[in-house]
Amino acid sequence: MRMLARGALAMAVLASGPAFAQAEPPKIDTGDTAWMLTSTALVLMMTVPGVALFYAGMVRKKNLLATMMQSFAITALVTVLWAVIGYSLAFGEGNAYIGDLSKVLLAGIAENWDKPFTLGSGDAAVATTIPETVFVMFQMTFAIITPALIAGAFADRMKFSALLVFTALWSVLIYAPVAHWVWHPNGWIFALGALDFAGGTVVHINAGIAGLMCALVLGKRVGYGSENMAPYNLGLAVIGASLLWVGWFGFNAGSAVGASGRAGMAMLVTQLAAGAAAMAWMIGEWATKGKPSVLGAISGAVAGLVAITPAAGFVLPGPALIIGLVAGLAGFWGATGLKHMLGYDDSLDAFGVHGICGIVGALLTGVFAYGPLSATTASPAGTSGGMETLIIQGYAVGATILFSAVGSFVLLKIVDAIIGLRVAEEEEREGLDVSLHGERVA
Repeated sequence: MRMLARGALAMAVLASGPAFAQAEPPKIDTGDTAWMLTSTALVLMMTVPGVALFYAGMVRKKNLLATMMQSFAITALVTVLWAVIGYSLAFGEGNAYIGDLSKVLLAGIAENWDKPFTLGSGDAAVATTIPETVFVMFQMTFAIITPALIAGAFADRMKFSALLVFTALWSVLIYAPVAHWVWHPNGWIFALGALDFAGGTVVHINAGIAGLMCALVLGKRVGYGSENMAPYNLGLAVIGASLLWVGWFGFNAGSAVGASGRAGMAMLVTQLAAGAAAMAWMIGEWATKGKPSVLGAISGAVAGLVAITPAAGFVLPGPALIIGLVAGLAGFWGATGLKHMLGYDDSLDAFGVHGICGIVGALLTGVFAYGPLSATTASPAGTSGGMETLIIQGYAVGATILFSAVGSFVLLKIVDAIIGLRVAEEEEREGLDVSLHGERVA
């Protein structure tokens, strides 16, 4: 029997209980809705202030405000774009590759604000017990954090105007199609049977590969390799990483689309993977450099959170620990060995952590998936890990890498040709706080 994909949101509701097999349409469940409202707030917190503080704490003092401004501005910009066109392209009916324009400007939301939301139509329809307003908001927070993560790759050197234009184009032309592929019942990766519970492909691999393209196209920071570029305030970075860790429970457990046993398992494995990855990174750093650093510990935790994201609704606690350990070591290698070996300047390791660990997590999901957790009404036995599942995961990973790499590269070149991507050298040396925003940290 051909497997059905179990992506975040769409597949989770299929597996959440027998209520969805009833003939009559489900009603809005206040408990599920309350949990999803909470999860939405947690995921938004991951970007502002989470990513904002995490990234700002790792740059030099002269770029601290500009780095925080990137996260804040992306939040505002993507909020508007999501309502105007992004949600429709990601979750409109459309075809296997892109949604249609039926939900432009959130058409239909006003008429159905008090009814349970059904994603898709016909035999492929997926019913939920939450209103579409909550679904729109929850998915919006994913659309917001994804381009915010990319900003870590080009920290210290991209024009603010270029950031806005690139983010707008990337969100509509890259993020929305990939979200449709993976999470809409009509999407081709959904139909392929790939497992992505909360965004391993859609968010982390997508953002990580785009970040790598940004680092390659923009080139290295002025003084990279010869000047001191130590973080200005790691205390801010620790606070930001801590907010990310807590917010990730909304990210992963919220992707169960309800207050259920699956949400509980997703929360548990998220915590286990983060702890295991933080320990693995610290041990790797201790063994090779003599001391475990604060930066390494928080980076390791984020690496584990990234890797468990696609697997959170599909694996048991034991495999979650393994995923975390592997991700911690892989992230450490990607942020140190690989970057220096290949010579690119991924400023805050957007690719090293999100790209590499997203790939690790997506593939290991294919190894460790536990059938009963991934069961759906269409496939009662669910999908267990094995070679067939691993190959399908590889297809999804490869397609995301190719599409994000080529699409991001083309968009970067277009923006560069129209308005230029990079600030002038003297502006970079002065710092983006003053040169772009006319402000500075006291």
